[in-house]
Amino acid sequence: MRLLAAISAVASTAAATQAIQPSGASGELAQRLLAAQNRERLLVGAPPLQWDATLAAHAASYGPALASLRRLVHSPREGRPGERENLAMAWHGTLSPEAMVDLWSREKQMLRPGTYRFPAVSRTGAWEDVAHYTQMVWPTTTRVGCAIYPADWDYLICRYSPPGNIDGKSIYSSATIVASR
Repeated sequence: MRLLAAISAVASTAAATQAIQPSGASGELAQRLLAAQNRERLLVGAPPLQWDATLAAHAASYGPALASLRRLVHSPREGRPGERENLAMAWHGTLSPEAMVDLWSREKQMLRPGTYRFPAVSRTGAWEDVAHYTQMVWPTTTRVGCAIYPADWDYLICRYSPPGNIDGKSIYSSATIVASR
């Protein structure tokens, strides 16, 4: 509980001290982040995501909080209604945007074969071990916006809408499930 209070305080302070609203990734960086995620979606038959500048701005607004914490902690859900969040970090300048997205893609190795309903989807029994990947390929999610916040570490923050990782729902479309049998 104290950690959530600290995160909220850091996020509030960071937001209050910024005179300009963060815009998130745009241009070539946005296209690279979008393409990396859509490649994974294509592999499972999910429709491509569309870039959403508002979600990108929301993602960017959390960067200062992560840099203050110097570790990955998801922002409180009540501060991002209708959005889910993926986070990654790498020492500044060591990973390309695509390589950071690939950190999430690699989670698919932990999927439990033949299981498609969330949250019983991980070989380890912990849905958190595959949650970045499942959110990225969630079939009913249609929009994404991301930001990379550079500090000592590069923090990749992506926000998704409508949210995925819904208990009792399938992580793949029914066409993908039939094709994989």
